[in-house]
Amino acid sequence: MQVLVLNSGSSSIKYRLFDDHADGLRLRARGLVERIGEATGRAEQVVLAEDGTTSQEVEDLPVPDHVAGFRWIVSRLEAVGLADDLGAIGHRVVHGGAEFTAPTVIDEAVIARIEAQVPLAPLHNPANLTGIEVARQLRPELTNVAVFDTAFHATLPPAAYRYAVPERLLSEQGVRRYGFHGTSHAYVARRAAAALARPEEELKLVTLHLGNGASAAAVDGGRSVETSMGLSPLEGLVMGTRSGDLDPAVVFHLIRQAGMSPDEVERTLNRESGLLGLCGDNDLRTIEGRAAEGDEAAQLALDVYVHRIRKYLGAYTAVLGQLDAVVFTAGVGENSDTLRAAICADLDVLGIRVAAERNDGQRAADAPDGVLAIHADDSEVAVLVIATDEEREIAEQTLLAIRS
Repeated sequence: MQVLVLNSGSSSIKYRLFDDHADGLRLRARGLVERIGEATGRAEQVVLAEDGTTSQEVEDLPVPDHVAGFRWIVSRLEAVGLADDLGAIGHRVVHGGAEFTAPTVIDEAVIARIEAQVPLAPLHNPANLTGIEVARQLRPELTNVAVFDTAFHATLPPAAYRYAVPERLLSEQGVRRYGFHGTSHAYVARRAAAALARPEEELKLVTLHLGNGASAAAVDGGRSVETSMGLSPLEGLVMGTRSGDLDPAVVFHLIRQAGMSPDEVERTLNRESGLLGLCGDNDLRTIEGRAAEGDEAAQLALDVYVHRIRKYLGAYTAVLGQLDAVVFTAGVGENSDTLRAAICADLDVLGIRVAAERNDGQRAADAPDGVLAIHADDSEVAVLVIATDEEREIAEQTLLAIRS
């Protein structure tokens, strides 16, 4: 059968359609409906034929709401004969809290439980719920499955997920570490094991999802045992516009001394900080170009970014007790050879050595199987660059939920 994967945002719907075959999932179409609710929206679909050729359709049209967006998606899939065997829809849901630790078939009770997690992800879960509600309304005969960004990190031990705050804040408010980017970390950890021809159960990995949002995870035997994002995606590494780690007293200082409201502080730390706050840009390609021309602010932004990742890499090696491989993934991790080199420089103490000739100018997308091995022959630790595929992971987890 076919599986449709939906990633519903506040003003967009991204989607992928997969065929389920005996030899694995095959991508048949991908697309995007954006600028939902604006005067003019935009919709795009790319169809991948069995012979490897592609065809693209782009349309500017009014998309007043998510219902109209979903209708466009289904109509275009039907127009090219790709909705005949549609059997399930997998939905990305950002926050599952402590409630959801695995992909879950959606019913009214599940929707209510997802709604209960909205205070933990007020910017994401409502949009995810909208996608679920629209899909169930327009195609009620299909099975819908929720796949949670947080679920992979449900294996964190208490020492990793607990904050040193009163117990009542956990029991009454859910204040703990949850972690995010779980589908990406799970996918690349499994691909790393295949690339190394070793059982996932025996590997100790640090996976680095480096995009506009960024997180690190320590993966022991296929299980997440530590991760950098926390209650929300704000904690951890420096990101495009998010601050990552900072002293909590900064929040109190800004409220009391700068007269900022809690909403202003939240907006500043989520949307005006990170690389953007350090140098005025959040695109790593632009920042790297500026730094190469001698721009001191851009170079500082890169230095802070790299320093934070290296700190986590060392800490997670200690958590794991040994390290078999480091995995780079997502937009920055897959494409920036200079950042990968900087992060791995002078890490002989951890057994990490990168071969410049295998890293320089290389991208994961250029590798036949989406996997690059960039470590030197004498490196004790493998260093891999793996193209992530969160939608494929969601599709696989959707099938797993249905079949279990």
